[in-house]
Amino acid sequence: MDVYHQTEEFLSLLRAGPTAPRPWRFERGRLRRARHADEDHAERLAAIRAALAVASPQAVVGFQTAAELLGFATVPSREVHLVVPAGAPFPQRRGIRAHQSVVPVVDPVDIRGIPCVPAARCAIDLARTLPRLDALPVLDAALRSGACDADHLASELPAHDGLRGVRQVRPLVEFADPRPRCRQESQLRLILHDSGIRGFEPGVPVTDGTGVVLHVIALAHTGLRVGLDYSAKPVERARRAWLEEQGWSMCYLTDRDIDSGGVLGPVVAALRSRRGWA
Repeated sequence: MDVYHQTEEFLSLLRAGPTAPRPWRFERGRLRRARHADEDHAERLAAIRAALAVASPQAVVGFQTAAELLGFATVPSREVHLVVPAGAPFPQRRGIRAHQSVVPVVDPVDIRGIPCVPAARCAIDLARTLPRLDALPVLDAALRSGACDADHLASELPAHDGLRGVRQVRPLVEFADPRPRCRQESQLRLILHDSGIRGFEPGVPVTDGTGVVLHVIALAHTGLRVGLDYSAKPVERARRAWLEEQGWSMCYLTDRDIDSGGVLGPVVAALRSRRGWA
């Protein structure tokens, strides 16, 4: 399960409230009570509330922790991230990361009684401070989650003028798109863009003869019918064969390709195999 889906599960459990009692199961010859996912999330919420309890009254949840609560965490962190005004006291305790900020937090969002920075503020804060390849996925995920829209991101930017990393964020805000379905798809899109390769659109559906969508290609050049898919596990042979029958030349890329810089070789080769691309 990737980070996007973990965050969606957390968000749905926040909205759903308490669940049924835990079932029993046998484990290593002993009868044990099974652990629900929502119990882990309840512990997480308790840790966040405990961090706020030892912080100054002006503290609010921000950065990775706010993104987790707001539904667009892409870079996980077990620390509780708090935003406090510059000059205000902050807790120096294990498991708590305090970020002093000169940008005031306007209208905090309340989530289960936990004050969070608004979604656009959270996304810009993270995109400023993360490496570029991790910054775009945050912005894409914020849009995909519906927690904010492109106008919210654009209107938040001026408040951060002069702060570290804001130059990195400006072009990424314009490039952000809600269609990527995971962090790696956003990263692939940015790698192609930064390499000058144009014409690829995210989230392109492929239908059968009756118009039923059978697959969504992560990044597709529809003119040349070249597609890129991120896959954390081997792709089913039937899907590969069906897309090839539809005339698609597919590149299946993994975390290793992204981390090692091995994305462009197969993509360029696939493009060059099609007429009309130099």
